[in-house]
Amino acid sequence: MSIPTASKATHRADLGTFPEFYRAHVHRVYKALAVTLGNDDVAREAVDEAMTRAYARWRHVRELDNPAGWVFRVGFNWATSWWRKVRREQGVLTEERHPRAAATDPAAFAARAALDRLPRAQRAVIVCRVLLELSTAETARALSISEGTVKSRLSRGLTALRQELEGRSES
Repeated sequence: MSIPTASKATHRADLGTFPEFYRAHVHRVYKALAVTLGNDDVAREAVDEAMTRAYARWRHVRELDNPAGWVFRVGFNWATSWWRKVRREQGVLTEERHPRAAATDPAAFAARAALDRLPRAQRAVIVCRVLLELSTAETARALSISEGTVKSRLSRGLTALRQELEGRSES
């Protein structure tokens, strides 16, 4: 499975102004949230909200080890709260996913579909480690979990993806 990766996390000295940070990271964070959340519309709102919060706190955020990881986490938390509120208001017990446009590349579509079937917690770890290229420690901080949990979820998630994708190629 080939997942496009982004450049390594920006170091504090390279950040510059908030508009420069925004241009450099908004698409990557949006893509990571879209994959993690399984809903492009909610991901767009989540990244907008997270970037707005980053802008409001830019003097603090720019000093963090990984500002893009912070933005991802804020967006992820916002989306989680949003889903809870919607489910509570509508009395829905399960999260509803919106269909996505079919990918032109069948392998990419199969990979995205396989990712969508993973539990959100595993998907979040895979996105942080593979798509955002965060270290185990950075992923643990971004998701507020232990490094051991990151390793466990990554291992289980990648095993499930491998099995799903191998099963598809045999049929």
